[in-house]
This record gives sequence, structure tokens and C-alpha cells, in this order.
Amino acid sequence: VQLQASGGGLVQPGCSLRLSCAASGFALDYYAVAWFRQAPGKEREAVSCISSSEDTSYADFVKGRFTISRDNAKNRVYLQMNSLKPEDTAVYYCAIARSAYGSRRLNDYNYWGQGTQVTVSS
Repeated sequence: VQLQASGGGLVQPGCSLRLSCAASGFALDYYAVAWFRQAPGKEREAVSCISSSEDTSYADFVKGRFTISRDNAKNRVYLQMNSLKPEDTAVYYCAIARSAYGSRRLNDYNYWGQGTQVTVSS
């Protein structure tokens, strides 16, 4: 199983990025997928999750700005990030849950991508 996260980069505050998480060797259809992030010196934290039935949840600090979606035909999950702020700077990871339902707990995820760096700076 491999997860490849991509789409990160350096952007100015207020700009947008779209992260993509591509899975290989594993069909995402029946599993929840989440995005986490980890800033330097901080713990990894949940950003957003999408269940197998496409129910979504978001951390309060990204509500109204980020949108998670999935395309099972392409075996991909996306994170559209709008109105980015400097505090969004972190390495973003995608992860596959152990079930159809996601959570904010890292231990509920058993496959992780390598991460993609997002830097928001003027």
C-alpha cells in the first residue's frame, strides 16, 4: 500500500492550494480517509476526514476554508484549501482509516502518506 500526497507549495496569505492523495495497492472505496498536519515543534493534528459514504468533518480552525472530497474511481482524496493563513504552514499527511468512519485519533489510521509541505508566507 502506498499513499502519495502532493500539491503543497509556497503561497501568500489568502491564496489557495489543492492537495491530492493518491493510493496504490489499496482500494479506498470502503474506508475513511483523513488529512492531518504537523507544524514544526507541534504534534500532528487532524484537519479533515471523509467517510466511505462521503460524510465530512473538519477541525474548527479550517471550517469554511478547507473542503475535503474523494474520487473513488481515481482512488484519490483531495483537500481544497482556500484563504490560507500563515498558521496553516505545516507538513500535510493523508491517511487511510481502519474503518469506513474516520476520527481525529492517529491510532485509528493504519496507512500514511509521506507528507507534502505547505508554507504560507508573504
